Amino acid sequence: MKSILFDCERMKYPNTGPYHVCEQVGRHLLTQKSEDERLTFLVPPRLDGFFGPNAGYYKLRPINKLYLPWYHSRYLASTDQFDVWHITYQSSMYVPLHKKTKVVLTILDLNFLHDHPNRAKNKKYLSLIQKRVDRADAITCISDFALNDVRQHLDLRGKPATTVYIGCDFEKPRLVQPPVHVPRRPFLFALGTVLPKKNFHVLPCLLQHDDVELIIAGIDTSAYKEEIMREAKKFNVQDRVTFVGAVSEPEKNWYYQQCEAFLFPSIAEGFGLPVVEAMTFGKPVFLSTHTSLPEVGGQLACYFADFSPESMRQTFAEGMAQFRRDHPEEAIKAWARRFDWANTAKDYLALYRSLY
Repeated sequence: MKSILFDCERMKYPNTGPYHVCEQVGRHLLTQKSEDERLTFLVPPRLDGFFGPNAGYYKLRPINKLYLPWYHSRYLASTDQFDVWHITYQSSMYVPLHKKTKVVLTILDLNFLHDHPNRAKNKKYLSLIQKRVDRADAITCISDFALNDVRQHLDLRGKPATTVYIGCDFEKPRLVQPPVHVPRRPFLFALGTVLPKKNFHVLPCLLQHDDVELIIAGIDTSAYKEEIMREAKKFNVQDRVTFVGAVSEPEKNWYYQQCEAFLFPSIAEGFGLPVVEAMTFGKPVFLSTHTSLPEVGGQLACYFADFSPESMRQTFAEGMAQFRRDHPEEAIKAWARRFDWANTAKDYLALYRSLY
């Protein structure tokens, strides 16, 4: 019997990309693992049992950062140890003490190098990640862009490193539910934690000459929200910019399904999962050319060459005209299918098995 620990520490932050990644990969690992493989999840206390009865669980507590027991009386025999420990977030504080346990380290991104001007903090954070790399036996990234960043800024010491894409679940139908805020006019949709790196403040200019609404979904406790509204006032469209906060999966799917287009002008992404999600609905997507987004959107996305209002409006108008003329919905959906959670889990299991 081979034993695997999958680190879901990031699931302490609901309605975020890392939460969604851990949830989806964890579920697919359970369905694909063999009978002689045992899967244990490292989870926040409130998620004990989250993945069902056919898995083991370690509940996280602060003391665990210093010490993790090698067994849990409910699930594992006291003589057991983990064969593979998957650290799913580059700065996770949870690492195995047993030297024989093989470690897979996933580095989502090094975006702080692209959007954070503080060199001292960047150096400190790189040092922390380097320690995780030193302990790892294999490294994965979620895009080729992120992997190239890692190779440039970290010393992999000759260890194997590869891209394992994240994606969507195509095995079951999407649940769709009208949200609390249903727009009263056609709308454009943007999704993500409302932070400066998401670059949402460049979007209100697209509303100036069209009677459409801009819906921004995502955790919006940041002061950056005020900057977005200041930009909206410049174009006198502040009454058509709406923040709806965190939304459930069925509500998010409704916005994807009903929107005129999906907008994602982010300047720092390790992958850009919302782009793929929108494309599974056959929607036109408008992206920045920064970091991983061209890799994810491919030739079926439209890209803002710069963020001047005139240039953005021209790109948007031309992109929408081409979409309405060519009807590439099925081609967009086919592109999105390249990014499948089932393939993600399959690739991870293959990597685990190479380390047994």
